[in-house]
Amino acid sequence: MIATLRKAFNAQFSEEKYAGMLADIVAQFDYTPKFKIAETPVFIPKELKKKLVEACEDIMKVIDQPNFKELTEGAFFKDSMRVPNEDEHSKFIQLDFGVCLDENGKLTPKLIELQGFPSLYFFQELVGSMYRKHYDGIPEEFSQHLNGLSSDDYIELLRTEIVGDTDPKQVILLEIEPEKQATAIDFYATEALLGIKVLCISKLIKRGKQLFYVDDKGSEIQVLKIYNRIIFDELDQRPDLIRQFDFKDEVNIEWIGHPNWFFRISKYTMPLLKGDYVPKSYYLDKLETIPNDLENYVLKPLYSFAGAGVQIHVDKAMIDAVKDKSNYLLQEKVAYAPVIETMDDPAKCEIRMMLLHNSKTNKTQIVSNLMRLSKGEMVGVKYNKDKTWVGGSTGFFEP
Repeated sequence: MIATLRKAFNAQFSEEKYAGMLADIVAQFDYTPKFKIAETPVFIPKELKKKLVEACEDIMKVIDQPNFKELTEGAFFKDSMRVPNEDEHSKFIQLDFGVCLDENGKLTPKLIELQGFPSLYFFQELVGSMYRKHYDGIPEEFSQHLNGLSSDDYIELLRTEIVGDTDPKQVILLEIEPEKQATAIDFYATEALLGIKVLCISKLIKRGKQLFYVDDKGSEIQVLKIYNRIIFDELDQRPDLIRQFDFKDEVNIEWIGHPNWFFRISKYTMPLLKGDYVPKSYYLDKLETIPNDLENYVLKPLYSFAGAGVQIHVDKAMIDAVKDKSNYLLQEKVAYAPVIETMDDPAKCEIRMMLLHNSKTNKTQIVSNLMRLSKGEMVGVKYNKDKTWVGGSTGFFEP
């Protein structure tokens, strides 16, 4: 998106350099990521950065309202979805924006969805450093972070918010069979940088209100903090998973990223948001009149992950066929612009602005980003194997 940097990067690109970068990433943890890593980072111009920050601030004004919890009580349409001991702020917030063109042909962000849940905070730091290591010409003053954060500042902030003064052995990253997850490399990066245990929920031992796990030496370790990476949708699909701990249990632990925020800050929040950077969105069960231009909308289940169940070619019959309309959203389509010049066809991109609630300042701040590039109809980490220059990436912001 910055023509001079884009041209310089493309001129030096080779399949050999790209393969070398991937090999370096694999060597870090002796593990091959299960998702596609894009051949290129994205260079984000100052004007677009300004709009992204403004969009995030607009959205946070809604989330920071004193009555936000009241507005999002409807997000819990099953008792099993609510977890005890909810805190006052979502520790992690992800805001996904499609990069589009406005009526004047200028780059502008449009919100796709949002999550009150962690993202690839640690892998993104790794992949950003790898682009710098393997490719020349990424200006030193360009950063994948905002608010003046250096990479060291960023890692230290995450350490403070996730581990704090607690013994790292008593902090766990909780997942379902973490080694099988597509995002496992982020777990390994987290473990390496923070010294915390990556654990499957089936390995938790529950005694009364206390939780334990057995470490590599066979010793029982009491868990005091859970950095939660479990998606409820996936947990609901695993009745075969034998476990002692249920999320509804009252236990003496601190959630780092309380599970209730996954529901409150989600697609459910979309209809509450207004502004230049937000598409029109409607709860399907509260929609009085179906729009005549359904070709300009997408149909989304409220709670799913990795784009599962999203319908991009919507008609009235499809809406009529939905049995549980309270679990769906009708959202105006976002017209991604193919603005990333590559070796052949230009790519579309989506940028995830990664936010973190700073317990010292009591403010939620933008700390990093994640990019998704695609040449297909939908932007995401799934890709057409016949195409290059697609997959997960990171953005470097112009200062």
